[in-house]
Amino acid sequence: MIPAHNEEANLEPTLLELTATLDAERLRYEIIIVNDNSSDETLTVATRLARERGEIRVISRTALGGFGRAIRAGLAAMRGDLVVIVMADRSDDPRDVVRYYRKIAEGYDCVFGSRFRKGSRVTNYPRGKLIVNRIVNRVIQLLFWTQFNDLTNAFKAYGRHVIEECGPYSSSHFNITIEMSLTALVRRYQIAEIPISWFGRTWGASNLSVAAMGSRRSRTIRSTSYSARISSSTFRTGSRSRPSCWSSPGSSNPRAGCSCWGRICASRARPTGISSTTFCPSPTSPWSRPSPRRAFPRSC
Repeated sequence: MIPAHNEEANLEPTLLELTATLDAERLRYEIIIVNDNSSDETLTVATRLARERGEIRVISRTALGGFGRAIRAGLAAMRGDLVVIVMADRSDDPRDVVRYYRKIAEGYDCVFGSRFRKGSRVTNYPRGKLIVNRIVNRVIQLLFWTQFNDLTNAFKAYGRHVIEECGPYSSSHFNITIEMSLTALVRRYQIAEIPISWFGRTWGASNLSVAAMGSRRSRTIRSTSYSARISSSTFRTGSRSRPSCWSSPGSSNPRAGCSCWGRICASRARPTGISSTTFCPSPTSPWSRPSPRRAFPRSC
């Protein structure tokens, strides 16, 4: 899914690179372009490309604009089992979309890309925004006791069941990136994090206002943090047992490779370049999921 606002020069190269990469891998896919009140020729470009390629669909929004609203419109229209949110400004590497798909195929519910792990590649990131990004993500790490370090990035993959069970989302702007990632984290889905490449835009200007986005993200973080604490209080005051780390198959140590803080479990021994953080499962948890693959943290 590609939300686009005034990206007439970037949209076609983004789509050509993406379709070429997916076709080379022989993957079945559809691309949903959400034109969000563009005042340039973005809709014209998108419509022409949709006529040329049957895999491309266009949704044109004329109601109140906003990145989050565009994302929500695209999610409502998706027909596949997996969605990857790709920016229209050529900042995301199409090869990482394929890597997301492969990782989901391993059994994960979500895949989060990180621009700040060993193996990541970042080009032309504005210094001011970089400083703000690292501060915000560090605050999120401390609040949610997680090792994911790029939760504000929109470029992520979600299984359809995650979208359906965590939604409907309410954010209208870029804070939807936080809402989607944190709700998946709070609900203990199996999430993998892999290093990705990111390229600063070479045409046009970003529509992201750091000041406005800071306020919106702050509200979203506080709201999700409050919900997580309410959930945790169930185990402190209720009759149910508190969650604990489960061991990996064959391990004699029930906490092997894991470190628990409250309800969040993070692996200390992660595969190279991959971080995986999940909530500690419990058979008595009211949020427990029946799937056998979620019976223990994958990386523990």
